[in-house]
Amino acid sequence: MRRPGATAVVATAVLLLATACSSDGDGTPSDPGSTSASGPAGAASGSPSPTGPPAQGSVKVTGTVTEGLKSPWGAVALPDGDVLVASRDEATITRVDGESGKQTQIGSVPGVAANGEGGLLGLAVSPDFASDRQVYAYFTTDSDNRIARLRYDEQRPAGQQLGAPDTILRDIPKGVVHNGGRIAFGPDKMLYAGTGEVGQTGLSQDPASLGGKILRMTADGRPAPDNPRPDSLVYSLGHRNVQGLAWDSDKRLWASEFGQNTWDELNLIRPGGNYGWPDVEGKGGKDDFVDPVAQWKTDEASPSGIAYAQGSIWMAGLRGERLWRIPLAGGEPSAAPQSFLKSEYGRLRTVVATSGPGVLLITNETDGRGSPEARDDRILRLEVK
Repeated sequence: MRRPGATAVVATAVLLLATACSSDGDGTPSDPGSTSASGPAGAASGSPSPTGPPAQGSVKVTGTVTEGLKSPWGAVALPDGDVLVASRDEATITRVDGESGKQTQIGSVPGVAANGEGGLLGLAVSPDFASDRQVYAYFTTDSDNRIARLRYDEQRPAGQQLGAPDTILRDIPKGVVHNGGRIAFGPDKMLYAGTGEVGQTGLSQDPASLGGKILRMTADGRPAPDNPRPDSLVYSLGHRNVQGLAWDSDKRLWASEFGQNTWDELNLIRPGGNYGWPDVEGKGGKDDFVDPVAQWKTDEASPSGIAYAQGSIWMAGLRGERLWRIPLAGGEPSAAPQSFLKSEYGRLRTVVATSGPGVLLITNETDGRGSPEARDDRILRLEVK
């Protein structure tokens, strides 16, 4: 068990803090004149709807699936319950047996340039994975961020089971920070990608740029035909750094987003919606922008992956070193968000929904910004309510 509050920050993170640029989980301190709320400011409170989840939830760690992962970032569950995990810095994909925890490296992604917050990031599998065996990866190269698909052939030797990458989208802006990186197929079988503005804030409001957006595309990387603009990949704009995507039981899309100095966000995504960055951070109450449904001080969250389970969004916190539960009633929180596991396992990167009343939670202490211990990084099995 981790010592509460233990934090080690390497020189890169110190530099990012000094430049007042909230990074991939370490964020800048809140403004000296602000007061950190006891919970997320502006969150709904009171009783949930009769059909919603209970106002107070619970989390029980029922076991460790595996340990010893290096710089884990993206993860996706396979139909048989195993999990594919990407190593940001090593550019490898590992299959983790869902029962035994055995790790088998299936291959590496060529062309990855791991630097700062860039590297091998999000993973997804095709909706037709049983027949086409396609694994999708979002990664940083020397020139851009891009999305490629690789065929997974389990009959080949371990470490050589991934085919050559077929790039479906290139020229997503890249930087040392704010590369976004989460990808997921939605209920509509379209591929969604959360991108960052790579520290160039103007990109978020530029409809011609792929930076600071949520993108929606076909499995081949073409704009989805019913996007807000049929000739554009842009599904929503005005984002700073989106690293969490999940759909609820009514197929609504939710996204987590890093703030800069003050507010991290959970957003309900509307097609064509403008979420305000850099003009607004958090709830601005301006007609031109969509406000987040919940917000947190950056030292309480710095959110990365999210998942939907048991009527709630479950959100992993990096700098916050905790797991947040946001119970939902339709498109709003039904009660105040609640945190669990504070400082027990360090930085938390990714949440993966599983069958039954549980999620998998992936820690992220070995990415150069944590305080890794002998068993880090690990996948924890959680029973959640």
